[in-house]
Amino acid sequence: MKLTDTTLNKNAKSDDVRPRLVVLTFIAIGLFLMLISRLWFMQVMAGEKYMEMAQGNYIRSIPVEAPRGIIYDRNGQVLVDNRPSIGVSISPAVVENNPELLETMSDVLRMSVDEIKERLAEKKSDPLKPRIVKRDLDDKTLANIEEHKMALPGVDIVTESTRGYPHGELGAHLFGYLGEISDEEMAKFKQTGDYLLGDIIGKTGVESVYEGLLRGQKGSQQLEVNASGRPLSVIRDEDPVPGHNLMLSVDLKIQKAAEQALKDAINRARSGSGGRFTADAGAAIVLDPRNGEILAIASNPTYNPELFIGGISKKNWNELMAKKNNYPLNNRALMAYPPGSTFKPVTMIGALEDGLITVNDTFNCTGKWYGLGKKWAKACWNHAGHGGIGVLRGMAESCDTVFYVMGHNFHKDGQERLQYWARELGFGTRTGVDLATEARGRVPDKEWKREFNKSNPEYQRWYPGDTVNIAIGQGDLLATPLQLAAFYGAIANGGMVYRPHIGKAMISWDGNVKREFKPKPEDKKRLPVSKDIISYTQASLQMVIEQGTGTGSFNGFPIKVAGKTGTAEVRGKDDFAWFVCYAPVDEPKFVVVVLIEQGGHGGSTAAPAARQILAAAFGLNDQGAGYVYDPSR
Repeated sequence: MKLTDTTLNKNAKSDDVRPRLVVLTFIAIGLFLMLISRLWFMQVMAGEKYMEMAQGNYIRSIPVEAPRGIIYDRNGQVLVDNRPSIGVSISPAVVENNPELLETMSDVLRMSVDEIKERLAEKKSDPLKPRIVKRDLDDKTLANIEEHKMALPGVDIVTESTRGYPHGELGAHLFGYLGEISDEEMAKFKQTGDYLLGDIIGKTGVESVYEGLLRGQKGSQQLEVNASGRPLSVIRDEDPVPGHNLMLSVDLKIQKAAEQALKDAINRARSGSGGRFTADAGAAIVLDPRNGEILAIASNPTYNPELFIGGISKKNWNELMAKKNNYPLNNRALMAYPPGSTFKPVTMIGALEDGLITVNDTFNCTGKWYGLGKKWAKACWNHAGHGGIGVLRGMAESCDTVFYVMGHNFHKDGQERLQYWARELGFGTRTGVDLATEARGRVPDKEWKREFNKSNPEYQRWYPGDTVNIAIGQGDLLATPLQLAAFYGAIANGGMVYRPHIGKAMISWDGNVKREFKPKPEDKKRLPVSKDIISYTQASLQMVIEQGTGTGSFNGFPIKVAGKTGTAEVRGKDDFAWFVCYAPVDEPKFVVVVLIEQGGHGGSTAAPAARQILAAAFGLNDQGAGYVYDPSR
């Protein structure tokens, strides 16, 4: 095949390429005009918009957290405050470009790489925001970081305000702890505040209930950052506004006494000569019966709320949730338990009001009660029997036979009136206390039993023994220590039930009261019980201390006390020890409830703890009653 070079073809026409050149020229001119018009649009018409976008590439606004309000006791003593903390922060954006930084900081901070990664990844907020990976640096670590600062890009020393707990674990269940806001909480607070993912909020206790008051208003900081996101300079600062301070009704002195008394009671139950019990937990409450103010609320085992500062580690969280540690996050003052004999005043009040017994009735206790037939005989705790016994002494000595008869009378009446009275006197419903996670308790009836056993029809029937068990505070009945405190407070003051509350006032930063949390009309109600029966109940509870099951624990105590022991049976566990009382008898100022899980008998374990708390509340130098043995239930 022969190839021909047209450029050498002298016969080719010169105007063959001209149309092409014309087209190319017009295309070039069109593209140039389009470019010019686009530049004109960007510079003139949309210049301001693109300037803002350009600035956004190197200016970032970082929210600055506001200090939370300080929490005081009723006398102005600091319970929870804020303290300065020197920590170290690392920028996640810098770590992405310098992964070797993690190994270096692991050596400097004496933390594992995984721990540092956990801290860097735990926040859901702005990815450019530096994460504090360690707080409260010691002087040696601080000096080491400062000395090698140029070799540690994205690492900064920061000073922040963090929650301070000057009394350590004291009141942990009362105050609660802080934690990172969840998606569910974000939705809840969407209309109520400027919350962002990654914000720290109150999770439990008063920190949660009074979140809106304690939380301040955020500030902001505008930073100039480079292409990798590292801050270069501060452009503008807007200071945050601190949260409001909160005064509680709690008395620090009484709170300390309650927590110490709980520890002592648990140790006493574990090592006492009257029997060694598991005694693995407990609760104590002190309430003012004149207004419902909570003066102390303690739960054991407890925890250190400082563990949650900056986010709790997986290791610490797993320990708090471990069964072997008996779930220290639980506030047992608000949990529900079988109340045992501390419920007997409810049974007596209902039976007297309904005319099922009279104050003059007598009963014959032989140690066994056969009211349901020999096949279902029930024992009194005193197996030898109390003999002939009246209602007053029946309460004083906690005679089960007396209350079996009352319970049986309720059953024969057929109207579930014992359940009615339990609910009227505050059981089976929340008290409305300004603390989170309060249990309702349970007042079982026919409907509840049918529903509870819907998968087991053979267990749905309500038997006479079910009502009889409720009458002595057993069976499926459950009550919280706080419910008992509110009920006994109403007996103490003559019949008025006050909603228990912990918040007292909002305090300004100069120490003045800005707003008192005064009770509303719906925060109190009068028991539907006659004055005579209230007075009779008071006399029966006073007799418990003077001549009954509480005598040994209050022997020699200089102030008159009225109360009730209780020993609740729980299947598969040691007995739960209860004691509820109020003092002074004539003008009650304090109601005390003590519960020791698996602590044995109420008079032996719980009552001495109540005496210890009352002594502190009254400012007495009391040595206690020494060893006390109470076999009652």
